[in-house]
Amino acid sequence: MKSKKGMKIFAETERLILREILPTDIDGMFELHSDPEVHRFLGNKTVKNKEETNDLINFVRKQYIDFGIGRWAIIEKNTNNFIGWTGLELVTEPINNHKNYYDLGYRLIRKYWGQGIATESAVASLKYAFEKLKTDEVFARADSENIGSDKVLKKVGLKLIETFDLDGIKHNWYKIDGNDYDKTKPNR
Repeated sequence: MKSKKGMKIFAETERLILREILPTDIDGMFELHSDPEVHRFLGNKTVKNKEETNDLINFVRKQYIDFGIGRWAIIEKNTNNFIGWTGLELVTEPINNHKNYYDLGYRLIRKYWGQGIATESAVASLKYAFEKLKTDEVFARADSENIGSDKVLKKVGLKLIETFDLDGIKHNWYKIDGNDYDKTKPNR
């Protein structure tokens, strides 16, 4: 669906609008990606300036063009504030012996942690994956020490399949398929 301003909105929840990431999101994206605490379980690869942030935005926007899907901006309905991003990414490079799969992810500006936003946006992302994209399965990965992400992924129905090494760090590998999604849907 398109908003009044012509931007693509992928999903809405009670509190959130999940829309395409725009060049005008640069300040929020910079706040998010320059915070070492946000990147604690992400290899500590923070951005150093707005130019690097703009490169991230362009990368996501290219995914929209190339694959029709990419991470979405999380916008708080009440304030119109940029909270972070969520959604699906088509991963085309091999990770844990998988390639060309949908990866569920989310990243929030720290002041929004602990409010259920990651869970709320992940539920909407899975609904989009299974009901709009008609995919058979969705995967996710998280640093094995990232307890918060582990809780969110399990809460929205993904199952821990195994652990694997990614760049020398132990990660958990999660999966949900259409059958498991259908079984948990009434709880959403």
